[in-house]
Amino acid sequence: MNGSGRMQRIIHTVVPGVLALCCLLTAQALAQVETAEQKGLRIALDASARIDGFGDFTAEMTMLLRDRKGRETRRQMRLKVLEVDGDGDKSLFVFDQPRDVRGTALLSHSHVNTDDDQWLYLPALKRVKRINSSSRSGAFMGSEFTYEDMSTPEVEEFSYRYLRDEPCGEFTCTVTEQVPLDEKSGYSRKVVWQDTVELRTWKVELFDRRNSHLKTLSFADYGLYLDQFWRAGEMTMVNHLTGKSTVLQWTNFRFRTSIDGSEFTQTALRRVR
Repeated sequence: MNGSGRMQRIIHTVVPGVLALCCLLTAQALAQVETAEQKGLRIALDASARIDGFGDFTAEMTMLLRDRKGRETRRQMRLKVLEVDGDGDKSLFVFDQPRDVRGTALLSHSHVNTDDDQWLYLPALKRVKRINSSSRSGAFMGSEFTYEDMSTPEVEEFSYRYLRDEPCGEFTCTVTEQVPLDEKSGYSRKVVWQDTVELRTWKVELFDRRNSHLKTLSFADYGLYLDQFWRAGEMTMVNHLTGKSTVLQWTNFRFRTSIDGSEFTQTALRRVR
């Protein structure tokens, strides 16, 4: 083989390896450049993008209230959610059972850049009560969920910081810290576990304004709908201070049911059945 042929062979053999090594080093360098805050925000944006585009959905829910001795109170309700382009979702919870709370309804309008709006309809009084921002940390209907928890969170409402990756059940999860930007939030921060495959949330630790670990929210029994949207079949909120817990069991998810936006108004709230 002459010198020219030998040189061409070296080029064809060595250059691809050099290019691959350069690409690997570039990817590693980019990963090192990304800060914990940037990575935390990226994970949140990616997870949000996974659940966008559902349009609307309805579901049924059983709420189990448990005191520290394990005694249970059961409630039945319905949920409607409407996706709003360019803003947060609208949601409507309506209680069906037991009799003393039947017809009680919670209407929430989540917003991207402003405070969320919430209204509670009390059929016994036949009036709509606005939930102001200072009251959103209060318990929702005696449960361990607050009014704040019942509103759909938006990415823009938090700052983020990636903490680590770690095993969580059969998955590997990213662990991210989220700090509410709203000074009136009932929480100082949240620590969130999301699997790295589908970006589903499996656990959230919630810290009160004194930075004490107040509650833990766990997710289970995920189902896939329309080959795209994951929804948990069970959510359990445990209050570590009181020993009480609330379990939400979800059934009968139905997507893209052509819900009318007029159902999510204060006027419609008075007519809810």
